[in-house]
Amino acid sequence: MLRHIDPILSPELLAILRQMGHGDEIAIVDANFPSVTMGKRVVRADGVTATHMAEAILKLMPLDAFETETAFYMRQVHAPEEPAPVCVEFMRIVKHYGEGKFAMTPLERFAFYERVRGCFAVVATAERRLYGNIILKKGVLQPDES
Repeated sequence: MLRHIDPILSPELLAILRQMGHGDEIAIVDANFPSVTMGKRVVRADGVTATHMAEAILKLMPLDAFETETAFYMRQVHAPEEPAPVCVEFMRIVKHYGEGKFAMTPLERFAFYERVRGCFAVVATAERRLYGNIILKKGVLQPDES
């Protein structure tokens, strides 16, 4: 066990987060998402919600401040202009850990799938809420950050 690291972050996932470089993206997806089909590297997080995983990752990983779009969610097919309730929760998490500097960008379902194909890794959670999917773009640590 390590202090200050959420125990839902497995050794494999911590290694992936460490290996990711500036601009690399990680997808956190729900239980219905075709993660093995879409992902280059897939880490399972059974029993964990996507929102809990997003929070655990964002406690450790900065978002990319050099880009205008650093966090993405999937638009609902039946109501594309209305974010799903789980995505509203993602927005709150991104705003909190991004210190209010970042907004989330909606992507149409198939555009989201295509972006996941380019992600460094996919975290397959047990999230049961529909549209519980988010992509995060890794930023850099500034010299004064620990």
